[in-house]
Amino acid sequence: MEIRNQDDPPGAVLKREWVREHLLGLIEVRAAGEPIPSERVLSNELGVSRPTLRAAVDELVATGQLVREHGRGTFVAPAKITQELVLDDARSTRFHAPSATGVWTSSVLELVTRQAGARIGRKLRISPAAELVYIARLQLVDGMPMAIEHLHFPAELVPDLTRQELEAGELYDHLRDRHQVYVREATQSIEPTVVNEAEAAVLDVPVLSPALLIERLTTDISGRPMEYVHSLYRGDRYRIMSRLSFGARSPSAGAGPAAAAPAGPDAHHPGIPPGDFAHDGIITSSTTGDVQGAL
Repeated sequence: MEIRNQDDPPGAVLKREWVREHLLGLIEVRAAGEPIPSERVLSNELGVSRPTLRAAVDELVATGQLVREHGRGTFVAPAKITQELVLDDARSTRFHAPSATGVWTSSVLELVTRQAGARIGRKLRISPAAELVYIARLQLVDGMPMAIEHLHFPAELVPDLTRQELEAGELYDHLRDRHQVYVREATQSIEPTVVNEAEAAVLDVPVLSPALLIERLTTDISGRPMEYVHSLYRGDRYRIMSRLSFGARSPSAGAGPAAAAPAGPDAHHPGIPPGDFAHDGIITSSTTGDVQGAL
């Protein structure tokens, strides 16, 4: 495994990601409406060209994380609305993710050890100077590029993680059987985005093509964060499908746990506007990745 310092110039695949992580770190510690440093300051600080820095800023503007104001600068955008999927309440949305269709394979683009940095360090609850195993992995379905994954692990948990483990079999099985890392649960978010030039080249799609950004923070059985991943899935070939099951009651039913917990005016389930399908029963859902046919 290559050992790389956080401040070393990154490789081709990692370069835009390196700049993006720095910008996201600036966004995380600033309130909405606060400015970020100018392109000149940032390009000098990071040692990258102005066009490279501008392209990364353009991406974050396009995805709604930064806002440009002509003649004034670039500012942190207002926070996005987040819909949480609650897992264990009697009236919650219970979430299940079956395997997506097609034959999935993986190809490692980058495998390095570097310093965590401030942003990833906060997510994994480790020092910014702590060693981190970073992996960029291309996911293919039936031989076609489908997604780019950026995986981050505390190096002390997987000091000898290999390319073979990352490209063959289930990664969590390898973590359990070879590294004694036992996954407990994960928090995951999904939102729309677009691909930049480097990502478009890897995924074989036009620049600014729609994509799904999926972020996941995974904890082990002790509750310690052990993995942070963000993945970019092709929007033209991949979609998320949910099956909702409504726990309807008969008209005469007037008692029981469901009746005791009526839906309030603020009750909201993903994709269902408040007030639609109002009822007192349980909603369950199953969600799966669905690979679209060739266009």
